[in-house]
Amino acid sequence: MMQTILGANGQIAVELARELNRRYTTDLRLVSRRPRAVNAADGLVAADLLDAEQTKAAVAGSEIVYFTAGLPPKTELWEAQFPTMLRNALDASRSAGAKFAYFDNTYMYPQDDRVQTEDTPFAPVGRKGEVRATMASMVLDEMARGDIDVLIGRAPEFYGPGRTQSFTNTLIIDNIKNGRKPRVPVRDDRLRTLIWTPDASRGLAALGNTPKAYGQTWHLPVDDNRPTYKEFVAMAAETFGRDAGYTVVPRWALSSAGLFSQQVREIKELLPRYAQDSRFDSSKFNAAFPDFTVTTYRTGLGIIRAEAHDERIGQGPRQQ
Repeated sequence: MMQTILGANGQIAVELARELNRRYTTDLRLVSRRPRAVNAADGLVAADLLDAEQTKAAVAGSEIVYFTAGLPPKTELWEAQFPTMLRNALDASRSAGAKFAYFDNTYMYPQDDRVQTEDTPFAPVGRKGEVRATMASMVLDEMARGDIDVLIGRAPEFYGPGRTQSFTNTLIIDNIKNGRKPRVPVRDDRLRTLIWTPDASRGLAALGNTPKAYGQTWHLPVDDNRPTYKEFVAMAAETFGRDAGYTVVPRWALSSAGLFSQQVREIKELLPRYAQDSRFDSSKFNAAFPDFTVTTYRTGLGIIRAEAHDERIGQGPRQQ
């Protein structure tokens, strides 16, 4: 049973390819503009998802299609390209009669302290949130149409190994790893829900290979022991054997041009949520997959530390 990953070079896609190969099938097709093999048996297809015909050819013959494509965090690029890429992927999957698993985020959710469930209404703040709301609605429309089996797997902010990109990795983990003082965005006393990137990919693989999961939205599995950033920094500092000191960077400073990278500045519309508790609920997934083991924050940080040690001595990153 061939399974295809669209947008195959990102961290989620790489971990997804590993998990699918480990547990479900070795008949994998990885699709991107410049795909790279993750497993020895992977089939590689170079395709531009903005091109409908290339996307259709890349999906042909697939049983399950996973949409994990990403774009650089530039608003205009998201608006111009993301919906087109998704529309082409949905059309290609319908043409192939393939199941469709959409990897989503929470940008379209309200930026307040409510508990986020699969039924949380969309109330995007900012243009990127609007794009993600539009895309999720496209997938829900396809689900309602019923021509093919469709599901949504949704994740909160990442933290993780490899090339994981998030505020938490960029401002906290990478700084601690490199012996610099971590910077906490906005507040240090609010609860955070972060998802370990390999868990997100493992969860998406489990959903994609569970027929009863289709026709639904799922929150991907997270550690329910939500730390504050103060507690998270303390755990990370202890793990890396570093000083636990940190700086809280106020919202105005994070919004200032030139203070941090373009990538950080481009997601400043998400900053209000760092002033609120983040309570992303994955109890639906936990009930459906009771044997799924979620990675704890301490375990995840330990894996990142081991990976950093391996890289320093020239062994390369470990596979999770």
